[in-house]
Amino acid sequence: MKYKRYHVYISGRVQGVFFRANTWKTALSLGITGWVRNLPDSRVETIFEGEENYAEAMLAWCRTGTPPARVDHVEAEEENAEGGFTTFDIVY
Repeated sequence: MKYKRYHVYISGRVQGVFFRANTWKTALSLGITGWVRNLPDSRVETIFEGEENYAEAMLAWCRTGTPPARVDHVEAEEENAEGGFTTFDIVY
């Protein structure tokens, strides 16, 4: 089983629209671990990892989100999966 890890920055209308909460719910439903947080520059940052197909599905979700969010740009970098997370958390 191959694992993938992504470090992702999401910009658009992604703060104040439950984007973090929906990211958390999506990650839990896919068995993804990591974290998500708001940044001072109005972007959302997330690092997550999981089985390859689920990590790819999570990345695809980050590109669209759910209404009323609007994703304008996603910057994603694949990193080495380290297995360092046990849960998916919202970081404040």
